[in-house]
Amino acid sequence: MAADPKGYGQYRGGYAPAEPVYAEDDYGQHGHGQHAEDPYATDIWHPGLEEGDLPPRRSKMGRAAQKLVNSAGALTSLALIVGLGIWGYKLAVRDVTGVPVIAALEGPARVAPENPGGELAQHTGLAVNTVAALGEAAGTADELRLAPRPTGLADEDLPMAEMGTASIVPRDTLAPVEDPLPLANTGRALPEPLPDEAPEPILEAPVVTDTDAAVALALNEVFADPEAEATAAVASAAVASADVIAASVPGVVRSLRPPPRPAAALPTGVVALAAADAAAEAALPGFSDIDPSTLPAGTRLVQLGAFDTEALARDEWNRIAMDFGPLMAGKGRVIQPAESAGRAFYRLRATGFGDLADARRFCAALVGKDLHCIPVQVR
Repeated sequence: MAADPKGYGQYRGGYAPAEPVYAEDDYGQHGHGQHAEDPYATDIWHPGLEEGDLPPRRSKMGRAAQKLVNSAGALTSLALIVGLGIWGYKLAVRDVTGVPVIAALEGPARVAPENPGGELAQHTGLAVNTVAALGEAAGTADELRLAPRPTGLADEDLPMAEMGTASIVPRDTLAPVEDPLPLANTGRALPEPLPDEAPEPILEAPVVTDTDAAVALALNEVFADPEAEATAAVASAAVASADVIAASVPGVVRSLRPPPRPAAALPTGVVALAAADAAAEAALPGFSDIDPSTLPAGTRLVQLGAFDTEALARDEWNRIAMDFGPLMAGKGRVIQPAESAGRAFYRLRATGFGDLADARRFCAALVGKDLHCIPVQVR
């Protein structure tokens, strides 16, 4: 038996030591004739070691699958990095290029309904509906109001088909109007304009025919100047010559007159305007004051406004009567005091209407001239 020259071991039993076994194409990165170490190979021989006890070796298919998995992971990582980069770029430029565009809808923007008036529900708001809904009748109402009377048709109300040429009358066949009734005739006469070089006219005292005109002329002394003292003296004499109440009659015999105040000269025609105003007030249509407490329930009225004092209500009535003289004829004046939220005021109303239609026609004429008018009913 040969001895080991290095002294590491000896041949026993005449057998040489075991050598590593390699696959046919499993060569390492060494020179020719050299092999890389195989972790699954062993250079130690054990007497009881069999071939099945060695660890399994990888085949070509296993190594190819491992390479495929590694390549897929690398490609996935690369795609993720590229996707994150693209997403970040789009996020940065979204405010500039991401303006939304809304496409126009086809067809009209609005379509009228087939029934613009809607569906009219019948028998709503009736007391009998409460019985079906709640199972018992509702309580008694605090206030009951009668339904208004239906508005009937007048004789001149014709269908549109019959009004074609029937309502057109030639101008030659119309009867002339002898005395039309103006609605806004105040009765004031405006003075004629004077030329630039005309001398200042001397105002002559007009002839006073009644007490109201004399009072109006005397009140104009408030705007008189010292040069018009002669005119004021004539007016005072005219007042003194008017009818005087006998001394035997109790009461005030002579009323006080306001003292004159100096002011600018009267413009041309002021005295004539004052006399015309007094004559127009005297020509107001006759009316009577009616106590509101004497009106029976159901009387038709029209309300012309609400005022802070009774005097303001009377002045408004006079103004309307001057502008609408023929329309106010036969109407009664009703001034009704009232109070709301601790504030007292006076309602100005007019009576003398046959029905609601008559009151509405009266209000239509006043509203057409920018006046307030509301049909009401005494309750």
